Amino acid sequence: MPTNGINKALKLQFGLINYENRYLTAEAFGFKVNASGISMKKKQIWTLEQEDQDSQVVFLRSHLGRYLASDKDGKITCGAEKPDPECRFLIVAQSDGRWALQSEPYLRYFGGSADYLSCFAQAIGEQELWAVHLALHPQASLLSVARKRYAHLSATDGEISVDSNIPWGVDSLVTLVYTDGKYSLKTCDSRFLSNDGKLVKEHSNTTSFTLELKSGKLAFKDCDGKYLTPVGPTGTLRSGRCSKPGKDELFDLEESHPQVVFQAANKRFVSVKQGVSISANQDVETDMETFQMEIDKESKKPMFRTNGGSYWTLVTHGEIQSTATEVEVNTMFDIEWQGQRVALKASNGKYVCTKKNGQLSAVSDTVGDDELFLMKLINRPMLILRGENGFVCHHKNSNTLDANRSVYDIFSLIFNDGAYHIKSVNGKFWYVSSSGLVCSDGDKSEDFFLEFLEHGRIAIKGSNGKYLRGDQGGTLMGDGTSVDVASLWEY
Repeated sequence: MPTNGINKALKLQFGLINYENRYLTAEAFGFKVNASGISMKKKQIWTLEQEDQDSQVVFLRSHLGRYLASDKDGKITCGAEKPDPECRFLIVAQSDGRWALQSEPYLRYFGGSADYLSCFAQAIGEQELWAVHLALHPQASLLSVARKRYAHLSATDGEISVDSNIPWGVDSLVTLVYTDGKYSLKTCDSRFLSNDGKLVKEHSNTTSFTLELKSGKLAFKDCDGKYLTPVGPTGTLRSGRCSKPGKDELFDLEESHPQVVFQAANKRFVSVKQGVSISANQDVETDMETFQMEIDKESKKPMFRTNGGSYWTLVTHGEIQSTATEVEVNTMFDIEWQGQRVALKASNGKYVCTKKNGQLSAVSDTVGDDELFLMKLINRPMLILRGENGFVCHHKNSNTLDANRSVYDIFSLIFNDGAYHIKSVNGKFWYVSSSGLVCSDGDKSEDFFLEFLEHGRIAIKGSNGKYLRGDQGGTLMGDGTSVDVASLWEY
């Protein structure tokens, strides 16, 4: 396993908010930069790139792939296709979590308002301070850099423990909640982490942390100026004694892949309990019956990883085993979405069927009962959707949903025999109206179907057979006839 964790660390993308509560914006026309954005959409998202691991020098890349730069007179541009010396900045973090950005060659500070931005201030004043609003999807796995272990909810101890070798199961899902420039950590059972290590139902200043960046890693600073760190044998996550972050206080956010359970036609769960053979022969769901679905970015085909770190693979005579340690053509499958069930096709072009003894083999030319599986997503009880134009959120004054917001609502995802019900914050359900609008005030639930089509993105199909999409006006509709960029959702 790679030493820095088993999944990819997320690229840090964020919005920068100035003293007037406006976002730094990269305009498409003329590569101009201003601080006029009122919310975080595509033009307000910046990617942090580091020169190398040890260097404190950072580059800020706009959504157009161009780099922010300052010349010796403090004039700001954002047209460089490659980072040149004038694109070099240093982050000077303040005690309240805000950043000052200092030009490395000229040592002046970047700031201003609206169209009047410059990098000429010799000292840091209010105009040179920027609040950081993370733009990545807020659900991730949290890896301790020092311990090389993952955080997970330990319900018996009522804490977040940092002692998992792999981020397995729903307990390893952490949701970052952004409020007023600060972040809180929410567990999969909707509790907040307090700085004393306890999990609490209510959000308060003891559950609010400012985010600091140190050599590309994150540190969480509490209301008393101390940092979250894993403590003791189980790595209880709580504030330590340090008022300066060292290696023990640093974390990586890693993408959280979907994890699924399969039930075959014999009503038993697919498992690796009996060794290398993949067989549908278990009656309970444990880590041995949970598989991580990793979708190849190029081919868009899924692979299935076991909790031991190996992959399902096609071996001789069509048998499916968990013997592959590397990704290759035989570890890739095609999924056919058949409403409440799925069919899997292996690299030999045959469908995977469940034999009489429960063994999975890719030997079928057509799909019948033995080739159908119930597939259940287990690690997204809280659903946060982000489309190409922003997050899905309740509309202020109606029962519809917006799909273009920089803030998100957290919805409940409830599994129902191969379909899902989506529940709103108020306890009401999503449904698609006769005019194709997705509404959030249903008294009874309606089936939706999740299709895992791309790395990190799903399509959602309504009971009407149409896909959910964000329309031009930013409203969530349930009338998409095919899958395109408007109907794919980070989740």
